[in-house]
Amino acid sequence: MKRLLLSGVAMIALPAAAYANCPAITVADMQGVAPGDFPQQYELSAFQDAAGCTMEFSSNPEIESLNAQIKGNPDLPPLADRIPSEPLVVVPYDSVGQYGGELNVLSNATEAGTSDFLSVRHVSLMRYSDDLQTIVPNVAKSWEWNDDFTQLTINLREGHKWSDGEPFTSADIVFYHDNLMLDTNIFETPKDYITVAGEPMTIEAPDDTTVIFNLPAPKPGLVAHFATHYSQPFQPKHFLGQFHPDVNPDADSYAQSLGFENGYDAILAYYGNSDWTDTPTPMLSRAEIADDLPKSTYPTLESHIYISDTTEGRKLVANPYFFQVDPTGQQLPYISTQDELYINDNEVRILKLVNGEVDYKSQSLQLASAPLLLENQESAGYTIHLRPEITQSVFGFNVTHPDEAKREVFADLSFREAMSVAINREELNELGFFGQGTPQQYVGFSPLPEFVNQDWLQYKAEYDPAAANAALDALGMADTDGDGFRELPNGDKLVLNLNFSTQGVAGQTVELVSQNWADVGIQSVVKEVTPDEYRSAQSSNQLDVVMWRKSQPLAIVLGNNELWVPPYENYFGVRNAMLWAEWIDSDGAAGVEPPQWAKDMIDDINALQSAAQGTAEFEQLANDLVTAMVENMMFIGTVNAPAPIYQNNDLKNFADFKTHSYEYYRTYPYRATQWWLDE
Repeated sequence: MKRLLLSGVAMIALPAAAYANCPAITVADMQGVAPGDFPQQYELSAFQDAAGCTMEFSSNPEIESLNAQIKGNPDLPPLADRIPSEPLVVVPYDSVGQYGGELNVLSNATEAGTSDFLSVRHVSLMRYSDDLQTIVPNVAKSWEWNDDFTQLTINLREGHKWSDGEPFTSADIVFYHDNLMLDTNIFETPKDYITVAGEPMTIEAPDDTTVIFNLPAPKPGLVAHFATHYSQPFQPKHFLGQFHPDVNPDADSYAQSLGFENGYDAILAYYGNSDWTDTPTPMLSRAEIADDLPKSTYPTLESHIYISDTTEGRKLVANPYFFQVDPTGQQLPYISTQDELYINDNEVRILKLVNGEVDYKSQSLQLASAPLLLENQESAGYTIHLRPEITQSVFGFNVTHPDEAKREVFADLSFREAMSVAINREELNELGFFGQGTPQQYVGFSPLPEFVNQDWLQYKAEYDPAAANAALDALGMADTDGDGFRELPNGDKLVLNLNFSTQGVAGQTVELVSQNWADVGIQSVVKEVTPDEYRSAQSSNQLDVVMWRKSQPLAIVLGNNELWVPPYENYFGVRNAMLWAEWIDSDGAAGVEPPQWAKDMIDDINALQSAAQGTAEFEQLANDLVTAMVENMMFIGTVNAPAPIYQNNDLKNFADFKTHSYEYYRTYPYRATQWWLDE
């Protein structure tokens, strides 16, 4: 574990004024400096006014050697030419940090269990502050809405640069929207978050630092989307645009000269044809030509950039053009390098955590592992934080199953209701969650807004095996061969394949639910698979039962409708009714037509996103959505419980997370760019 800290070198190399010009304030000690317009951060001019100082800047003494590891990057200009004229001043939690060190993390595999680590370096136009209430500037310097929330104007930072030193401008946002997201060669259908009620937005760029989003209908939740979603609404036009035929007429010939089939193939290799920012780079996906490419990965605005990408893991170095500084003028991030190791075996991951070999982890950690982790935290030098989850584990029966006999049963609401009341949630809470959780039904929102009927949280969540048996009897599901398990109404054998990934649901939860269902005569086989195996089977409509963590806060739903529209989440979440989604995407040309309640729910979520919050219309729409979601039981809830967050004690400026959650994009509200390592 690399731990080279460079504060002493930095102090020797720089005059004292570089550290004394502005006060080293922290959230813990503001030294009398008045807070800025937003929590724990300032624009440069506002900070200088508040602190009565003129900031001088300094950078990581390693930065030139780090830059030399970024393929295709030129020699570095002075720091003043690398940061914006108005950098974002980030106030650290407890201490002004020291440069150096390597952040060691674990993920499951390529594109599996990686969002935890992605969030550490993530940036977007905005983010939620750590109160999870206040949206604050990040890449954007400021923004403003018009009166009816149909036009959003965003102001960027003058002089902001990509990780290769090229200017970041409004053209990069227009390129992302017009040339990537709306190009059917890259995305077959537009994503919800670049549309409003199914109609795409348009974007204008009147100058290099101004972007105007024009919406066909009100969508105030768009800002919350930018603040929480993994996608980044900008991409480097100067690099990816070389391969796009609408930007460069010679895109195909240039791409072919590098070994790609054409320009779109080059975009696929670098961008992955996905707004998921974790697709493999050409270092992994095109290893046979990677050495001859001008860049190993496309330029980024994030705090760190890839220099190595293999099936065993990845390595990153600090972005020498990163746009944030601390109150003393030190360019962030403090941590020089990052090392991500892939381990798919949950027991091996836990062992590495227990041994203190990791600096931070929360994704894939379940409450079931907490006793072992807590027992060893003092001796191994780490701290476990138990924090409430937003999501809960849910189960959903595949209502568009390719087996017609299964589809008929799974699509019958009385069967899904029977499977819900067959679950002993109180026992599940005691055995699987040590009594720390709250048994409840899945309702879509978490927390459930107070203006929505709270009774839905317990709808058919009571343990009633007698009612379950009666409902299954009424469906004609009898034990015809005397083995103690029910057959399908047509006499076919029914054995549910319960494939799960520990990234999405704890194995003990699946085992206990399987036993509850066996108690009412429904046989199943439990099998742990990798996240990739699970997601592939789910999206190809091959699973009997889908299961993962699910729910979103109201603020996020207002910017993203995916939980309410078939297949009810993206590729990385828990999905159901894949053939309904196909019918919707094809305008009825393919797939299976969804029932009317599902169509109505699409209209209701679009209307909710445009309605004024606090109005009777808004509250009625939210109630209607919850009613439809719960009564039709596409997803069966279990227990909402806390989960562990792991912090190595050498990792400083680590905040007290309010939740253990993906929904606000994990570490993003807690400003990992100001983390530093002390050893």
